[in-house]
Amino acid sequence: MEPPQQIQITNDVVTVTGEDSSVSEFDTAEKIIIRWDATASEEAREKMIFNDPTEIKLYLHAVDEIQKYLSSGGEIESRANSAIQISMARLEDEFRNILVSHSSPINADSLMSSSSSSHLEVEEEGNEEEEQEEEESDLLKRTGSSTGSVRLPTGRGSYSRSTSSIREIELIPIDAVVYLSWIAKRMVSSGYLRECIQVYGSVRKSAVDSSFRRLGIEKLSIGDVQRLNWEALETKIRRWIRAAKICVRVVFASEKLLCEHVFDSVGAVNIHEACFMETVKGPAIQLFNFAEAISISRRSPEKLFKILDLHDALIELLPDIESVFDLKSSDSIRVQAAEILSRLAEAARGILSEFENAVLREPSRVPVPGGTIHPLTRYVMNYISLISEYRPTLIDLIMSKPSRNATDTNSPEIDFSELENKAPLALHLIWIILILQFNLEGKSKHYRDAALSHLFIMNNVHYIVQKIKGSPELREMIGDLYLRKLTGKFRQAATYYQRAAWVKVLYCLRDEGLHTKGSFSSGVSKSALRERFKSFNALFEEVHRVQSQWLVPDSQLREELKISILEKLSPAYRSFLGRFRSHIESGKHPENYIKITVEELETEVLDLFEGISATQHLRRRSE
Repeated sequence: MEPPQQIQITNDVVTVTGEDSSVSEFDTAEKIIIRWDATASEEAREKMIFNDPTEIKLYLHAVDEIQKYLSSGGEIESRANSAIQISMARLEDEFRNILVSHSSPINADSLMSSSSSSHLEVEEEGNEEEEQEEEESDLLKRTGSSTGSVRLPTGRGSYSRSTSSIREIELIPIDAVVYLSWIAKRMVSSGYLRECIQVYGSVRKSAVDSSFRRLGIEKLSIGDVQRLNWEALETKIRRWIRAAKICVRVVFASEKLLCEHVFDSVGAVNIHEACFMETVKGPAIQLFNFAEAISISRRSPEKLFKILDLHDALIELLPDIESVFDLKSSDSIRVQAAEILSRLAEAARGILSEFENAVLREPSRVPVPGGTIHPLTRYVMNYISLISEYRPTLIDLIMSKPSRNATDTNSPEIDFSELENKAPLALHLIWIILILQFNLEGKSKHYRDAALSHLFIMNNVHYIVQKIKGSPELREMIGDLYLRKLTGKFRQAATYYQRAAWVKVLYCLRDEGLHTKGSFSSGVSKSALRERFKSFNALFEEVHRVQSQWLVPDSQLREELKISILEKLSPAYRSFLGRFRSHIESGKHPENYIKITVEELETEVLDLFEGISATQHLRRRSE
């Protein structure tokens, strides 16, 4: 479409020449407006003004000219109002077209690859970039002036900037931003603020929604989130933590910067705030609703660590949220984030308390085979080892000591006086270990064999000690004093086991009851001696058969226990044989009474605690 012949542009100034030089500036401007009326011209509908620099100057100058007559009275005011309505409809279309044609989702893949667990890593901006930003800021402030002179942007330029964690990037090219600023200024000055905000917000919100989809953020209500199984939620929480950092530090921050550049030159107060909230309020609520749903969901022990991950991510993001949403109109976003953080903290405290109660009341009564480590022991110790890894967070969250209900007699006593220097979190961990021991003591009573009951306690308390020693954080919190108590506990259980399991065997190797009255050296009752050997053989065989099926999972503890048994049993048997072998061998069928050598006995003892079945045991003996 060619401009009218009578209009010329020289040095950014529009003048009227030609045959009818008496045509007023108003008439010329009105003709330009009408010529681009999309409702009256198919040609106007097919073309966009802001694709042609010459037409941009002409049209904006015409709008500026028409605005001068809006309060002039008479027929010319009526014509001006009509022309303004046409021009505003046209500029709204142009505004939308520029936004749509330059709005695309943020490249999530590149952002994900440049992000770390703590913040988005961005290169420091140099002085050259800072100078360029200042120049472009000045350019935006100069654009769209009401003097009638319209300066077109020269060069692409950039208005992005970045800080240590917030990374504001260029969402729309600088020349398009300048065009949007020109249009916005004229729409607002003509009374079309609401239409301008609605168009801007709807297009940019759509772009934010597209970025959300690329980041894997789904539109889930709080109810939707709470209906998901925990395994699915764990994956979504990991994804949300990564995506939330990008949303706050890049997506929302960049949208805010774009609003500032498009609307700051408009002149009206807080327009960029309104446009920013029109764009991001819905997506921000959608983003934080997920974390809110987790914070108010049903509490269970397996959720603790993901809740702490969410808490840590949100507390890390909070300064950025307060920076990006620092406007009065975005108070609700800041309040929601702070409330979610508070609820996550309360959820973590509640889960820890409920975990303590669950450990105390874990109901299983079926003894684990072979007196090995109970699944509860493994679960609890692995759990509190993970708790210790979240020590910095939990130290801030757990401020009170564990409490014991005075009316609940079915729980252990704890004397906090000797642990007065411990932090509340450490006291909670000690309390969990104490109630675990209390529960294990109850479970040990379900073994019919007293020796196996003690072996069970030895195995489980030893496992507790090893898990504490294996975690520097956990060991520091538990402390050496309580660790020594636990070590003494499993060593005591080992002693009790040996007494219960071997005292009868060792009792067979005593001298009492073998001598007849008279000379001590020669008065040995052979019948009593034969019965003693038979008793020893039967007892040892039975102990070996049974205890070969018992388990001591820790190899070092297993070897220590075997050595401890042999230190008592081997010398006693060797001495017994030395004193009485000749009495048996001088009689009939000595092989029926002396069935095992010292070396064979030692080999048999070294065969214990491997969890060998009775069938395997018989097979080994026959080999």
